[in-house]
Amino acid sequence: MAAAMGLFLGGAGTAAAQAPGPADASEIQLSLKKLRVLASALYVGAHPDDENTDLIAYLTKGRLADAAYLSMTRGDGGQNLIGPEIGELLGIIRSQELLAARRIDGGSQFFTRAIDFGFSKTPEETLRIWDHDQVLSDAVRVIRQFQPDVVITRFSADPGRSTHGHHTASARLTREAVEAAADPSRFVEQLDTLKPWKVRRLLWNTSSWFYDSAEKFDKSGLLEIDVGEYSPLLGASFAELAALSSSMHKSQGFGSGAVHGESLEYLEHVEGERAQKDLFEGIDTTWGRIAGGKPVGESLERAYREFSPENPALVVPLLLEARGRLASLPAGRWKDVKLRELDRTILASLGLYLEAAAGTYSASPGDTVKIELEAANRSTVRVALKRISIPTARTDTPWDQPLDGRQGKKKSLDVALPADLADSQPYWLRRKGTMGMFRVEDPALIGSPENRPPLTAVFALEVNGTPVRVERPVVYKWTDPVRGELYRPFEVVPALAVDIAEKVFVFPGTGAREVPVRVRAGRAGTQGTLRLELPAGWKSTPPSQKFRIEEKDAATTLTFDILPPDTPSVGSLRAVAEAGGQRYDRGRLHIEYPHIPTQVYLPPAEARVVRLDLKRRGETIGYVQGAGDQIPAGLRQVGYTVVELGVQDLVPERLGKLDAVILGVRAYNTLEEIQSRQPALYDYVKTGGTLIVQYNTSQELKVESVAPYPLKLSRQRVTEENAAVRFLLPEHPVLNEPNRITPADFEGWVQERGLYFPSEWDGAFAAVLSSNDEGEPPRDGGLLVAKYGEGYFVYTGYSWFRQIPAGVPGAYRLFVNLISLEAPRHADRR
Repeated sequence: MAAAMGLFLGGAGTAAAQAPGPADASEIQLSLKKLRVLASALYVGAHPDDENTDLIAYLTKGRLADAAYLSMTRGDGGQNLIGPEIGELLGIIRSQELLAARRIDGGSQFFTRAIDFGFSKTPEETLRIWDHDQVLSDAVRVIRQFQPDVVITRFSADPGRSTHGHHTASARLTREAVEAAADPSRFVEQLDTLKPWKVRRLLWNTSSWFYDSAEKFDKSGLLEIDVGEYSPLLGASFAELAALSSSMHKSQGFGSGAVHGESLEYLEHVEGERAQKDLFEGIDTTWGRIAGGKPVGESLERAYREFSPENPALVVPLLLEARGRLASLPAGRWKDVKLRELDRTILASLGLYLEAAAGTYSASPGDTVKIELEAANRSTVRVALKRISIPTARTDTPWDQPLDGRQGKKKSLDVALPADLADSQPYWLRRKGTMGMFRVEDPALIGSPENRPPLTAVFALEVNGTPVRVERPVVYKWTDPVRGELYRPFEVVPALAVDIAEKVFVFPGTGAREVPVRVRAGRAGTQGTLRLELPAGWKSTPPSQKFRIEEKDAATTLTFDILPPDTPSVGSLRAVAEAGGQRYDRGRLHIEYPHIPTQVYLPPAEARVVRLDLKRRGETIGYVQGAGDQIPAGLRQVGYTVVELGVQDLVPERLGKLDAVILGVRAYNTLEEIQSRQPALYDYVKTGGTLIVQYNTSQELKVESVAPYPLKLSRQRVTEENAAVRFLLPEHPVLNEPNRITPADFEGWVQERGLYFPSEWDGAFAAVLSSNDEGEPPRDGGLLVAKYGEGYFVYTGYSWFRQIPAGVPGAYRLFVNLISLEAPRHADRR
């Protein structure tokens, strides 16, 4: 039931792809209670998963407040535990995971334009990379738009309580934003559509987690809230509901167990009017806070008292009475919020089903799309359907039909999409931004969690003679023979998508190689010419090729031979299709996971081309994926045969045929049976093999030790991607064979040097490299190499999982040197 509750009562975070089913009686009853409460709270953190879902669920379902979470970033800089997506693709996933969480706990969702550029150790560094004024402006905009009575931060602005540069920066910016939002001289460009807003109090959601020990956590003077309170209407406590909500952060492995019984949260006063006992102390949370609002509250109070779970429609006349009184009030945010809530409650009480489903999941601007409309009233209340319109497509059609519980009504429309209709690219990725900021040109989109649906059907109804306007996003619906009726968002895509097979093409010598390009049609009967745009010194054969694609969503693959220059070179290749006088230079890919709606991304049809001098040893590599990364594809680029292995494949007869074995990032954190396979891996090394173990975290390890010799993991990392790298053992084979490594090989790295370096290790290990962020001591544990038997064991925290997919030349050269480590017995096997 909890997931459905979020679907019904969810605010701005409600996803467009959800089925339009009605609420049940307990949901309607809770919505009637919520209609009587006018309170609002904004929770602020830095990333997806920073929010306290316990507190949000308590606020929305217990205190019946309008609550929202403002995340400064979309989590683009993190790691992904469920698939290979990183960077902007991970940001799309985590944005949708936040929306999935809000659909459960009932909150709304906002973002600023700040980018999660990776781990930051200080707020000063964070605010140098983020545009301080832009992020502050975004936070002010959200406060003025949402108008919270109280604002709560996840983190403290106090440097002594700092946990992460982004975290502390989010608290500092929130403090500034609360002050600036009330000042009519600040960010005056917003005041054309918004007005200054004064927050009554700012609090910090503190806990013992921010202190060295539980004994140092002083609870005196703090507001205490029991989020473990049980709700019979939910059939769960708020903490139990919150566990479902936080478990939507699946890309971060954030699955949570429920707390049964008392669960306390604490709030520390920061600014504004101090509350002694209650979060909303001194704030009128009734309809009395609005001029002329008391009669509305009286009608809603009667509707709540007279509600019958067995016949919810009996209160519809009272709800319509309240609606008429509410509609007559002056404009204001609470009028808008409660009118939306009231209309949803009326529709739910009627058991009204309204749906608009496209006959295809995608179309291109200028196409005609068939849309099937369906309406059904499952009550005895008189409902008439007067008109249907799709404003984006400039369609408005009479549909004068009475609706009753005996028969649903259906109608089919052929809708022509405007030629200038915006495509479904996530709005924050439509323009190239900076390292720290997305570029969003439309101020009305700033703060929004996702695009507005490209097509929305508006049903004009009369309920007992009262006009009611209902919007439904146009979705795509189909029936799966196993899973039944399914939905996904309808998407608008370019008429042609151009996808390059790889994002990086590495040329380890002067020879040519094939580059396949896939052209996919967004509409039937498309023909044109495809060509490649290359950096100076690179050549393509042939220069261009013609294509014709007869069916929609069909594709053809064209192959070009690319010849690199004679000397090392790095550049960008772009594929361009021309058809009907239009240029198409973007691809199309879908992100599909069962816990979020299918997402479409239209990336530039670009690939990095890298010509480097590279020597390698060995032929066949075994790769064991952990949390998921794209290193195997990079190794194939330079000529290795990569065999991807499961845990069950780590047996002597398989390992003995490999020149090296590599464990992917966090393999020891994610692979349940890996402990039982360690002896086989170590025996492989003893007999002359090379085993490379990439970074793991010290928490939730599936093994007793990550190495055959003592080694202690830490949280040490080097976040500055340009930090100097020192050679501790310049004559070590890793730095010399078969490629001689120089400082130039550490140029052009992305996001970071490395993470979770070991802090202590056995004397058998050779520490090869050292690096550190500014103002910190040397971090020597990022690359440790040990002789073990006849072979080599390597533990490395350097972020190869970012550098290899990014085509960083030096990262390839050094990683190949790791693979190429050999002892005489190992060399004989090759």
